[in-house]
Amino acid sequence: MRLKHVKGAEEYIAGSDQVVQDYKDHKGEWNKFFNNSNRIHIEIGMGKGQFLMEMAAIHPDINYIGIERYSSVLIRAVQKKEEMDLKNLAFILMDATEICEVFSEQEVDRIYLNFSDPWPKDRHAKRRLPSRQFLERFSHILKDDGQIEFKTDNKDLFAFALEEITPGGFELIEVTHDLHNDEKMNIGNIMTEYEAKFSALGNPICKYIIRKAKK
Repeated sequence: MRLKHVKGAEEYIAGSDQVVQDYKDHKGEWNKFFNNSNRIHIEIGMGKGQFLMEMAAIHPDINYIGIERYSSVLIRAVQKKEEMDLKNLAFILMDATEICEVFSEQEVDRIYLNFSDPWPKDRHAKRRLPSRQFLERFSHILKDDGQIEFKTDNKDLFAFALEEITPGGFELIEVTHDLHNDEKMNIGNIMTEYEAKFSALGNPICKYIIRKAKK
């Protein structure tokens, strides 16, 4: 994925109180960080933050954490959040491979994966967020009744993601290959920036909801 570098983004984020700088120190104590006992939902690969900020505004009784690896992308979300009063939302600049160093066993209630990088080359399959390698990581931090919601317009990535569910230790709850025309699954849907863009082009949006397989 080619990104336009934003000059000064790293310095801006490093000095922002909207971004958790010592995020590994909060492992197992994120409820203490938010000063409440509310559920914790995270979005991995949050982009410019449109989805997560809308969710945080609609659901003040849920703690949201947005994770993004690129400072030139995260800075846009940080700048938007500075204009809003969302005490139930925090951002982290990190790579998703570190996820188990940031959250304890069964600390997270829900994970959102929205329009993740498809990493189209076969040799990069394990880098895809819905891969069995990442699902195994996610299973550690998710509660037993926790869920993962994944959305994409990339049909090949979605087909791959469906094949990874069982090997990754999860089971399918719901699935659609045309979210916006699915009367049930589209209820309450909050669109991301990419979702609005691709949907406007006529691309159907695929979505699944999965949970950890019962042992």
